[in-house]
Amino acid sequence: MDTPLKRTPLFDAHVKAGARMVPFGGWEMPVQYRGIIEEHRTVRSAVGLFDVSHMGEFEVSGKDALAALQRVTSNDVAALAIGQVQYAVLCDPNGGIVDDLTVYRLADDHFMITVNASNIDKDFAWCTERSAEGRFDARWTNVSPRTGLIAVQGPKAEALVARLADRDVPAIGYYRFERGAVAGVPATISRTGYTGEDGFELYLPWESTDRVWRALLNEGARDGVAPIGLGARDTLRLEMRYALYGNDIDETTNPLEAGLGWVVKPAKGDFIGRDAIEAVRAAGLKRRLVGLEMTERAVARHGYPVHAGGTPIGVVTSGSYGPSVDRYIALAYVASSHATVGSEVEVEIRGQGKPARVVKTPFHPPHVKKPS
Repeated sequence: MDTPLKRTPLFDAHVKAGARMVPFGGWEMPVQYRGIIEEHRTVRSAVGLFDVSHMGEFEVSGKDALAALQRVTSNDVAALAIGQVQYAVLCDPNGGIVDDLTVYRLADDHFMITVNASNIDKDFAWCTERSAEGRFDARWTNVSPRTGLIAVQGPKAEALVARLADRDVPAIGYYRFERGAVAGVPATISRTGYTGEDGFELYLPWESTDRVWRALLNEGARDGVAPIGLGARDTLRLEMRYALYGNDIDETTNPLEAGLGWVVKPAKGDFIGRDAIEAVRAAGLKRRLVGLEMTERAVARHGYPVHAGGTPIGVVTSGSYGPSVDRYIALAYVASSHATVGSEVEVEIRGQGKPARVVKTPFHPPHVKKPS
């Protein structure tokens, strides 16, 4: 028997707005409202609202909370100041990526991590079991069922959130957060996102998320605000070369070959997967995740083979039309010998090799810098 799809606190608002709802990671989510290209351009030029309440949030506290996170995540959590956010990956002992996540330092011994929706149960079991193995004095709590999450993204996001928040929003730095209120609702106001545009992610009480959503739509009318579906979220992140778990990264991929070596900090000491990752580094990468630009009108989709001179050299992980760059673009793992910018390859689409070339990424220039 199929498991019923879960619904976010904004489900009724999406249906009322005419969204096309689709299954995603066990949830019933809006894929588009007015059209993917129009929604994409709204975020690049004005401001868009994303319902990301399906994402998972865990809190970990106790005297060994930091040590537990240092053990399970790749980045150096000790480098975080209170009020700062960090991007990292969870790895298995073979160096495969269990998930990518963000880490929030709420206090000296209190943290929150945000994980992907489809991985909530897997990640919580992974973290708690590894923590127990290390005998860490750390209490893990899955707060996902009581946490709503709205992303406000675009060049007009700061002004919109500032008009509704009780904090000095412009003073919040990138990958920093403050606790306050938005539209009178208690909120963690985080200057983070998945689009390459400036913006915020608002962590809210589940039952009050709809109130904030409506306030943002009403107050943002003058800014051209609009709700944005998963379709545009995907094209926006692809233009930035942001990895999507399950497409570009998973347990079969190593962070180094995925271009995520910048969140792997072996100098911090031991963590799960460290030895395997360092062995790959020492041996040299056999493949790399690169950006491809199709040289004719063709969409390279996940799973399509990549060839060079008729020889298989890799596979596409993500692909689409990029509305901001007006090109057909993709991410693909290819043999390191073909990973240099300018390399000519072919993507096999319905039995035909379509020409493409390796290009520099991100495809679209970001308006925010890469977090540390």
